[in-house]
Amino acid sequence: MSRIVYVNGEYLPEEEAKVSIFDRGFLMADAVYEVCSVLDGKLLEFEGHIARLHRSLSELKMAEPCSDEELLEIHRELVKRNEVKEGGVYLQVTRGASDRDFVWAKDLKPTLVLFTQAKSIEHSPTATTGIKVIAIEDQRWARRDIKTVQLLFPSLAKMEAKAQGKDDAWLVEDGFVTEGTSNNAWIVTKDGTIVTRDLSTDLLHGITRASVMKYAKEAQMKVEERKFTIEEAQNAAEAFFTSASAFVTPVVEIDGATLGDGTPGPVARRLREIYLAESRARAI
Repeated sequence: MSRIVYVNGEYLPEEEAKVSIFDRGFLMADAVYEVCSVLDGKLLEFEGHIARLHRSLSELKMAEPCSDEELLEIHRELVKRNEVKEGGVYLQVTRGASDRDFVWAKDLKPTLVLFTQAKSIEHSPTATTGIKVIAIEDQRWARRDIKTVQLLFPSLAKMEAKAQGKDDAWLVEDGFVTEGTSNNAWIVTKDGTIVTRDLSTDLLHGITRASVMKYAKEAQMKVEERKFTIEEAQNAAEAFFTSASAFVTPVVEIDGATLGDGTPGPVARRLREIYLAESRARAI
């Protein structure tokens, strides 16, 4: 059965889905996106992702494509039509289509596209084995807090990691880790303190990051928001990353240095358990 996608008000087989060649998302990467994970056929953290979508649109002075209620209905309809029990729903909004120009017209109608991906996310092998990351200089633009579709450099960084036989890259700027290619980076110090970089325009304000921080504090774990270096990460007791589709995933090697005994640590494992339980209970 062909996957059903949503394009500007229509549910279509993916083979029939089209957007204009003059769409600014295609010409200028003038677009933002979000992704909601799906477990048991339900959406995880929908409200958080939509709130961040509003912020991204506002920062780029881009029009809202429709109401939150309509977005929820579209998400649920796509999950239903594609019979997705586990995976995700991707949403992209572009400024719209117009003849190519750096200056855009103020009356453009946004392009709204959504599609699903069915895949195993709860029992990912990396949750058990952990991942290995390399360090790469962060060369992205300065507004990483806006979730745009400008993903070329993160793609190049991830491909470099794969070329070196590793899983991902942590991006470094002015000597400090900003984040991973598509996730927020965390370490656990030898005294048990959980550390992740403080929020700014330098990194994405992760929805999963915020939830994990909340659940960790509720579990009486010490959490600290501050910058850290690759060297500090290499000497940490544990490391992990958080993202919407990978939840909490342990990191067992950083730029050639093995953490601990090279297996996922207890803090990362426990936080993953808590996050999954809490998110599943709140899914809609």
